[in-house]
Amino acid sequence: VLRDKLDKKLHAAVKLILDSQNPEGGWRYMPGSREADISVTICQIMALRAARNAGIYVPKNKVDKCVEYVKGCQDKFQGYFRYMKQGGGGGGAQSFARTAAGVCALYSAGIYKGPEIELGLEFLRRSRPMLGGFGGRPDMHYFYGHYYAVQAMWTAGGRYWAEWYPAIRDELIGRQALDGSWMDQICSHYATAMACIILQVPNNYLPILQK
Repeated sequence: VLRDKLDKKLHAAVKLILDSQNPEGGWRYMPGSREADISVTICQIMALRAARNAGIYVPKNKVDKCVEYVKGCQDKFQGYFRYMKQGGGGGGAQSFARTAAGVCALYSAGIYKGPEIELGLEFLRRSRPMLGGFGGRPDMHYFYGHYYAVQAMWTAGGRYWAEWYPAIRDELIGRQALDGSWMDQICSHYATAMACIILQVPNNYLPILQK
């Protein structure tokens, strides 16, 4: 009975996400929006990927439209992702978080290779912790960015993961408070939860990241 209820609610949630996709192929904060942005779009395509992995049908044309939108948000020369397809945010500090989200969005849509992936990964790689790049700066997007960056590097594997995880692991351990928590401009609860998610990725707990 509980499984039937859950199945019904999951199908309803997937329908809402699909119905809320805007003409560009992305998502914004409310259904029916004419705009879209990369930060909301990653959440929706990741949710659709998780639903598909659980056996719920997700139309391919919806995923393809999302891929088109995400690719359209990327700077084709430097590799970072803008906040919106029309613009918003250059290659500054916030571009680290947006680019991590953009690469994860493509992975969630089933795109594992191609120039967009390579450009995005190389941009992130230049920002990895301990090098003084954007990824090592404790701004309000620090934990948000690393939440997606560690997933992107885990999926990429190889040298990307071999370089990235020890760097973020050591940096987070160095920033941990004596009571075991982490601090962020938002709150310690958020920072601690995100830090724990980041650190546990090699344990393969999350179904969407399992290899």
